[in-house]
Amino acid sequence: MRILITGGAGFIGSHLSDRLLADGHDVIALDNLITGSTDSIAHLAGNRRFKFIFHDVTDYIYVPGPLDAVMHLASPASPIDFTRVPIQILKVGSLGTHNALGLAKAKAARFLLASTSEVYGDPLIHPQPESYWGNVNPIGTRGVYDEAKRFAEAITMAYHRVHGVDTRIIRIFNTYGPRMRLDDGRVVPNFIGQALRRQPLTVYGDGKQTRSFCYVSDLVEGMVRLLLSAEHDPVNVGNPEEMTIHSFAETINRLTGNPAGIIFRPLPPDDPRIRQPDITRARTLLSWAPTVALADGLAQTIAYFRSRT
Repeated sequence: MRILITGGAGFIGSHLSDRLLADGHDVIALDNLITGSTDSIAHLAGNRRFKFIFHDVTDYIYVPGPLDAVMHLASPASPIDFTRVPIQILKVGSLGTHNALGLAKAKAARFLLASTSEVYGDPLIHPQPESYWGNVNPIGTRGVYDEAKRFAEAITMAYHRVHGVDTRIIRIFNTYGPRMRLDDGRVVPNFIGQALRRQPLTVYGDGKQTRSFCYVSDLVEGMVRLLLSAEHDPVNVGNPEEMTIHSFAETINRLTGNPAGIIFRPLPPDDPRIRQPDITRARTLLSWAPTVALADGLAQTIAYFRSRT
């Protein structure tokens, strides 16, 4: 297939490009580099089946030639971005998704939206199934990302129902691995960066809030399986093994040999207290479940950050 990835120079987009090329597809990575980096795709520069286009998806997208699939990953996604580039997040979720869907419609291509567990907000149901509508504060600082993705899901389903676009929606839970930005603002690079600098790890709140961590190769496998499926309704993809942030901090300190311990700071507004995917649909529809153990994935991620610092 010939596949366009918006956000193709980002953390997940670069790994997805690697996988699709390895599977024999042609890949066009489109990115405005607001959070992505050409460093993430530099190793693909000599690949004749890979092309990079510098472009902002909130502007009209023109790609010559046929496309078999559009995978829309473009969006800043880190907590620091929610206050740094909030309007850009809203624009890429709305205008960017509209443009990407329009391209898929024009090319008669299948379309995959990279949505997020953030559509569930601070959930009142645990674990979170796809049938849960969420508990989101639309005017909070996190709301720019949460609501942008909720709108993106709504317009994706509208294009499917009205225009017959062959759509997919993947709800991505916490994902980690090499090529994350060290200044990403999310818990994995924050903790690893502090640990490698031999600083105490900053835990917000009492550390009892939970997350579940999926290694990037597992996520990409789920994305590819969903793209190749016939499923139109949202599908959660993430690791259902839940752990507290305090326990995760202790794990990072242990794996890095960091003696500096942990410090506590106030919890940011609207920070979800619990986060765990119900992956029943992914297991049933895609025969998918994560396979990379946390210790193995973190070893790869720590080695990557160590090489970059």
